[in-house]
This record gives sequence, structure tokens and C-alpha cells, in this order.
Amino acid sequence: MQACGGPAMMNSIQQPLGPKGSLFPSKWLGITGCPNHVKLSSIKPCRSSQLEGSLITGKPPSSVSVPIPEIGGPGSSFVDYGLSEADPEVRTIIDKEKNRQFRSLELIASENFTSRAVMEAVGSCLTNKYSEGLPGKRYYGGNEYIDELEILCQERALAAFNLDGEKWGVNVQPLSGSPANFEVYTAILRPHDRIMGLDLPHGGHLSHGFMTPKRRVSGTSIYFESMPYRLDESTGLVDYDMLEKTATLFRPKLIIAGASAYPRDFDYPRMRKIADAVGAFLMMDMAHISGLVSASVVANPFEYCDIVTTTTHKSLRGPRGGMIFFKKDPVLGVDLESAINNAVFPGLQGGPHNHTIGGLAVCLKHAKSPEFKAYQNKVVSNCRALASRLMDLGYKLVSGGSDNHLVLVDLRPLGIDGARVEKILDMASITLNKNSVPGDKSALVPGGIRIGSPAMTTRGFGENEFISVADFIHEGVQITLEAKKSVSGSKLQDFMKFVTSPSFPLVDRVSDLQRRVEALTTQFPIPGL
Repeated sequence: MQACGGPAMMNSIQQPLGPKGSLFPSKWLGITGCPNHVKLSSIKPCRSSQLEGSLITGKPPSSVSVPIPEIGGPGSSFVDYGLSEADPEVRTIIDKEKNRQFRSLELIASENFTSRAVMEAVGSCLTNKYSEGLPGKRYYGGNEYIDELEILCQERALAAFNLDGEKWGVNVQPLSGSPANFEVYTAILRPHDRIMGLDLPHGGHLSHGFMTPKRRVSGTSIYFESMPYRLDESTGLVDYDMLEKTATLFRPKLIIAGASAYPRDFDYPRMRKIADAVGAFLMMDMAHISGLVSASVVANPFEYCDIVTTTTHKSLRGPRGGMIFFKKDPVLGVDLESAINNAVFPGLQGGPHNHTIGGLAVCLKHAKSPEFKAYQNKVVSNCRALASRLMDLGYKLVSGGSDNHLVLVDLRPLGIDGARVEKILDMASITLNKNSVPGDKSALVPGGIRIGSPAMTTRGFGENEFISVADFIHEGVQITLEAKKSVSGSKLQDFMKFVTSPSFPLVDRVSDLQRRVEALTTQFPIPGL
């Protein structure tokens, strides 16, 4: 039996290749007819040049060793080695990261595991081509197949969200979510025009205009005048009444829905009414929930918004990129299609990343499958199981639960903060992030943690596993509380130095938690790796 991959990856790991409840069919995992557990140290690796040739240069994989070609003419030739031969240092780092991902509970709400098919497209010859402009309107020649690919990606993007191509258009060239947002601002706003987005400490995103009394943190707040709206701290829900009052006074030209740490859905009809009353564009940044939107398990922003932006690597489970959807009919006198396309290129970007567009086309095709819809439903049900268990354990959740893929835990009633908890959990192979909660004063030492369900749902976790996740997190919080009592000094740096020192008295408890975490995670494979 042969398997392609870095032999240094996980010499003694028992990796199951067909977990119960896995939402990736065997063809997506790259597994056919394998037993439940295969010891990786017993698998004979094929030459890296064979695997990397299939993924990077487009050569078909082969079990027969072939000569590694010499490329170029006399005096300029080079041997086209695979990564292991060309740069074993980088290969080793990748293998270590692969091992970390495999062993860890990946609970960061903005992360996911993409598929082997997406990775093949991203690692293909598409990365070689320059193609500034749009299909049929390129600055360079040789783009007939790139045009074909981008048109296919656009068609699949509209289909993935059930959009009528006569009414909606899409630009698939944005490099990620924040660039996509700024391209929208560039298209429809002038410098110092007014915008309103959800405040960052209340679950919003940096690119929606975040600023502090002392500093304009986001580029959005540097070039435009920003007035945030916030949550009602008594309910943890968006305060639409205050948004309406503030918008009536502030008169923004753009109101932004969307968030990075908001566990509930948005009231799009209410936001549409407010935007119309003040003559504003309404934009939704659905970066976190685009997969949920595509599968119709949360409300549909396209029914009410003029523009919708998204990343492609979160719940959508694609490559790292972005998209901008826009109404084709003029809105407030603006031809959005022309304005947004021109803002992307030549306004703010040069040549698009064609390898990313290729991977995006692949993921958008999968988004129309029944398996993808089942996966998104499971993301939500898993998150609710996690939220329920955390509340049973006595934790306070912002808004009291979740409608989507994440929960936001307020740790302040326990006398602890998110930064310290994040560190202890990280030591135990539990990866999540510290996060501000309403009323916080510091973004560096915030009062909460954000926990997401998409990544581990991709690996095959169900509700029972997420109940175990809540128990693991609770155990880590208890260790953090004990560690905080034992450390001398009240500063965060004192805590960090204490828990990473060789004499840390709770190291055995952290190690035991890590062992049990990894015993669970290593029962579930990672697609594409």
C-alpha cells in the first residue's frame, strides 16, 4: 500500500480513515476501501515529486519512479524538484502544522478544513497566469481558458445562492473579505462619507469602521466617517431601535450588516427599512455564515440587501478568497456592476489569483450538493448542542445561545478573562480565540472566548462530540482559575510566564487534558491531508 505525504508527518499516529458521521464522502477524503485505522508509520511513502507533480505541475501520479526533469536551456536550467527535495525546511514546517491540525480541536469560528479537490486547484498551474481585467476584457493575451474558468466560477457563485443572473452579478476576484469590503466602499462612497457597522467589541468586524477615542484603527475609519451601532447589553441582541435613532441623526450613506462574533441572525427587513428611511445603501458581509446562507439554514440577506460580500474559506469551506455580489439595477443612482468591477480592477487590485478562483469554482459546485446542505444543518445543530452544554455547566453566553455556527462565552462572571483561558486551552490542544464581549474595556485582555463548530463538523464531529468539547473547555477554564490564583503578579505577562515555566505546578493536569483531547480528535481524519 502506498500513500503520498510527508513521512515525518505523524510517525506514530493512528489515523482513522472512515469515521462514523463523517460528512465528507470517501471521494472527498481521497479514501477508497481503507480499513478504519491505518498506522501511518507502516505506510510506504511515495516520492514527494510524484505527489507534488500531480498537485502542482499537473503531471499524473504514478507508482513508477520517473526521472525528475531538468527545466530551461544551457546556463539557466534547474531541476524541478518536489518540495521535500527543494526545501526540506519548509516541508518540515508544513508537516508540523499538519500534525498540529490533526491533533487539535480546531474551534476558531472563522476556520475550516477545505477539500483535496480545492487544494489541487489552488496548487495548480493556474497560479502561473496573469489576467488583469474581466473575462473578455483582459490586459494580457493567453487568457481564453482563464476566461472560461472565471465565467464558470461566476455562474456557480450565483447558483450556490440561488440568484437570478438577470438581477444579480458577482465579482470573484477579491483577494479576501476585508479587501472585498474596501472595494465596495471605494465603489459607492467618497472620502469622508458616513458609514455604520456593528461595533467591534459588540461582535462586529475591523473592516466595518472600527475606531477608538484615540486611534482610527481600521482603514475604513481613516477614509470614511464611522458611527457604530451596538448590542443591547441586557439581551445580547442588536439594538435596532438605537440603530434607527442614530441613523436618523447621523445620516449614513452605507449601513453594514454582518459580524465576526455575533451568534444570532440579522433582522434584514428592519435594517432595510432603516436604510431606506435615511437614503443609505444596505450591505451584508456574510463572511462567517455564507455556507449557512447557501444551504438556507439561516435568513437570506439577498432578499433585502443591495450588496453582499463574503470570504470563501470559512463556513463555505473553500480556498482563501472573497466575492462581491451586487444588484444589476441601479441603486440610489449608482450602477453597482460597473462601479464595483472598476473598484476591484484597476482601482485596488492587479491580476486576480486564478488558482484561488479555480479552487472557489470547485467549492461552489460542492455547495449545491445534498451533502453540503446536510453539513450546514449539522454545523448549526452541533453549535446548539455545544451552547446547551455550556449553559448547563453554568456559563453565560452572549444572547443566551446561538442561531448559527458560533457561541460567545462571557467569562467575566467567573473572574477570568479570555486571554488566559485561550492560553491554557492552547496548551491542551484546544484552539479557539479570546474575544471581546459587550462592555469590555480591552481587546488584548477581553472578557470572553469565541467558539465555532464548522471545522470539527467537517471532520465528522456530531452533537455528542461537541458535548465533550464543552466539557474539555470547562476543565481548561477550571485549570486557568487555579493557575491565576497561584501566580504572583496580576499582569497577563506574569500569567503567561508562569504557565510556560518548567515549574508550572498544574502541568500534569494540562497534559492529561491534552492527552484526552487528542485521543478524541485523532479518531477523525482531515480532508485533503
